[in-house]
Amino acid sequence: MATSELLLIQPVDSLGAEGDRVKVKAGYARNYLLPRKFAVPVTRANSKQIEALKVRRAEREAKNLEDARAQAAKIAETHFAIAVKTGESGKMFGAVTAISVHEKLVEAGFESITRKQVKLDAPIKEIGQHSVSIKVYQDVEATLRFDVVSENPIVEGSADAEEVGAAASED
Repeated sequence: MATSELLLIQPVDSLGAEGDRVKVKAGYARNYLLPRKFAVPVTRANSKQIEALKVRRAEREAKNLEDARAQAAKIAETHFAIAVKTGESGKMFGAVTAISVHEKLVEAGFESITRKQVKLDAPIKEIGQHSVSIKVYQDVEATLRFDVVSENPIVEGSADAEEVGAAASED
């Protein structure tokens, strides 16, 4: 199989970032990367271009890291409540998942966070205060704290009251 060594001009998913030297199959290079100007063949003349791409990439990554840290700080300061349906005794119907946490984040103004960045180990099935990890960038994570509350009022001891009422009616 013939391979080509290329210099990536733009980031390509599952292949590399700009400034990377990659070896790919000749057909992939000829039919996809080169016509779309994602890459150029590696030659001695490209050495200046390689350095310029690496500098641009370093600047972009530094800016992205700075933006991610700022966003992580905002996420850590954010606090909200997720209302869920419960029975009279406070038992939840269903669970709070990463999707519902993501929806609340988008409502709070964090549109750039995807639901895959919300790291929830298991669905939450209890009312109370919880926290979840949000992977903002490669090495930047934020902890989001939120409350799970009941939509309807919880009646304490409602099961006991029903038992007493049933026993009184039998007499």
